[in-house]
Amino acid sequence: MNAEKSILVINGPNLNKLGSRELNIYGEQTLEDIRLSLSSLASLETIDLIFCQSNSESEIIDEIHEAEQKGVKGILINAAAFTHTSIAIRDALLTLSNVFIVEVHLSNIFKREKFRHQSYISDISDAVIAGMGSQGYEYGFKFIMGKINGST
Repeated sequence: MNAEKSILVINGPNLNKLGSRELNIYGEQTLEDIRLSLSSLASLETIDLIFCQSNSESEIIDEIHEAEQKGVKGILINAAAFTHTSIAIRDALLTLSNVFIVEVHLSNIFKREKFRHQSYISDISDAVIAGMGSQGYEYGFKFIMGKINGST
C-alpha cells in the first residue's frame, strides 16, 4: 500500500443493498460495481483505494479514526441515513487534519423527504455531490485526486 496516497471510500447503512432496493431512486448499479469503477480509476492514478461499507455507526467511526494511520489523504463518504442523524460521524471527521472530505449521495437529497435535507457532514466537507447516481463517486474521486495533486 502506498501510504502517501490513499483514498478511503466509506459507505453507510443499506448501501450494501444497492442494485436491489428502490431502483427508481438508487439505480441498478451495485456497490461492487461502484468499487470496481473506483478501483479502475485508482489504478490509473497509482493510488491505494480503501473501500468499506458498514451498517454500524461505530464501525464507520473506527474507519475514520484509523484513516490517518493508513495514510489516507482523502475520504469520499456516503454516510447514507447517518448523514442526517450522526453527530458522532461528524465529530470523527473533525478529528482529521490534512484530509480532504467529499460527501456523496446517489440521489438528490433535496428532492426527497424534508428530513433528508439536513446533513451533519456538508459544512465540514470540501465538496458535496448529490443526485448524480454512481457517477457522483467518480466525480468525487477525481476532485480528491485534484486536491491531493494540487491541481484543484
